[in-house]
Formats: sequence, C-alpha cells, structure tokens
Amino acid sequence: MLCKSCSFNTDRLIVEEWHALSVSELHMAQAVATILTPRVTRSLPEGWQGEYSADRASMWVAERDQEGATLLVLDGVSKAPIGLMVLFESEEEGDGRCIRIGYLLAESAWGRGYGSELLKGFIDWCRTVDISSVIGGVARENSASRRVLEKNGFSVLPGVQDQQELVYELRLR
Repeated sequence: MLCKSCSFNTDRLIVEEWHALSVSELHMAQAVATILTPRVTRSLPEGWQGEYSADRASMWVAERDQEGATLLVLDGVSKAPIGLMVLFESEEEGDGRCIRIGYLLAESAWGRGYGSELLKGFIDWCRTVDISSVIGGVARENSASRRVLEKNGFSVLPGVQDQQELVYELRLR
C-alpha cells in the first residue's frame, strides 16, 4: 500500500507512518491517548469520542492498522507527538489514485497553523507519488478544520453532504 510509505517533513513538522518510527507499542498508545482527548474527538464518530486509557488507545492503534495507514505528526524541534493523520487509499475509475484523509491535532497544537502546514506537506507528498485526488470529511461545526481544507485548495463535493458532515475534495490532476 502506497500510504504505508508516506513520510515528509515541513518547516516545523516531522510526519512518518507510525510503525516506521522507533516507538514501542506502549509509547504509541500513550501518545495516542495524549492526543485523543474529549475536546479533540468531540466532532468524530461516536466510537472515537471520550477518554482514552492506554488499553483503549492500543485498541484504536490496532483498528487503524486494519483500515489503512496512520501517520504520527511530531513537533520538529521537541520530537513530541502532536497529531495523527489517518489515510485510506482507493482507486478512482480510470483517473488514478484517491486518498481519503483524516487528521487530528492535540489541543496544545491548536491555533498555531500546524493543520495547514500538515495538509500542505501531505499534498506536496501526494504530487510526488502521482495521487490524483484527496478527500476529507469534516463535521459541519468544525469551522477551523473546514478553513484548513479550504486554505489548501479543497472544495466541497456537491451532493455528498449530510446534516453532520461536509466532504471536501482536492483534485491534483
């Protein structure tokens, strides 16, 4: 799977597929539990919401491994985990590869431009590996995440929305 090989750096971030890093399973669960606080997960699917113990975080890691690739986002200076990016790859009919993304930033990283920087770095990586489009869903009430997508050139996909979520797409070719 192409997404498993995704890694890139930006001015302030190091982004790697989480198993490519030399992080033990216990430390990964602790990082996930630190990032996935109730405020971070409140706009996510119900099963992802709430408090995360080390055991629940370990199960979350195992579930993401079954679905696609997950990237750990590290602060470039401190090397502390500050976010996660979940990638799901699919083939588009006759038009190349499409990746669906989700991203989560720790509360301590909010309001610092990391979301926009993360997405720009990911889009730059996509262009190097011939991805044709990127799709991301966002809760309607999550105006900060919607702005991050729009700032990076994403547009709302007509006819795919529901009452809780908007779906955005960026065509790369």
